[in-house]
Amino acid sequence: MEKTKNPLLILGFLALLFSTAERTFAIRLPDRNAGAGSHSSPEPPLRVAVFALGSFWRSEAAFGCLPGVVRTLVGYAGGSKTNPEYRNLGDHAECVQIEYDPRVIQFKQLLDVFWSSHDSRQVFGQGPDVGNQYRSIIFTNGTQEARLAAASKEREQTKSRSSIVTTQIQQLGAFYPAESDHQKFELKRHPFLLQLIGNMPDEELTKSSLAAKLNAYAAELCPPNIQRKIDSKIDEILKNGWPVLREI
Repeated sequence: MEKTKNPLLILGFLALLFSTAERTFAIRLPDRNAGAGSHSSPEPPLRVAVFALGSFWRSEAAFGCLPGVVRTLVGYAGGSKTNPEYRNLGDHAECVQIEYDPRVIQFKQLLDVFWSSHDSRQVFGQGPDVGNQYRSIIFTNGTQEARLAAASKEREQTKSRSSIVTTQIQQLGAFYPAESDHQKFELKRHPFLLQLIGNMPDEELTKSSLAAKLNAYAAELCPPNIQRKIDSKIDEILKNGWPVLREI
């Protein structure tokens, strides 16, 4: 006589079978929204601009609050020395690197901020900062940017013939990020603002879009409407019990 099968063993086997089949189908079923049938288009890549306009502490803040600017980073460029350091720059200049969304802001608009944020007619320095590392340079990526830079320099020169615009226009070569102490310098002078965004570690602070904006805010270089908006956000946080500031 055939032995009666244990129903618990049968149920266990069926459960295992369906579980395995479910996992298999989950892996193999294609995403119907992916591939050629998808109507979504990838976002255009960010672009990078690099300028030298005196001390990079202030230069970084000049660009951080502009609509369309995603990240800012200070560093060294324009020279021949490999791996320059703040105390040993060689022939490099202090620079700011700007990552921006070309759908929101264009290189031409960044040039306008460049010219308005320093004295391009001062030789080898800016204000009290004197030396080759503080010279004025527009770094370009390609022919189109070089043409825009040259045209903007000509316009700047026509504003006054009594002195010469000293700004150099160079093809961008190697860019060396500066030491962490120099990143978001204006923001770091305000511990209260650092606390508002959760005391980010240096690596995260360097890459943060919010930190770039607050760096400009701390230097009072945001457009007036954005400066007021940040003031309002901070007041709201203080009234509600000190949560972390996540966005502006």
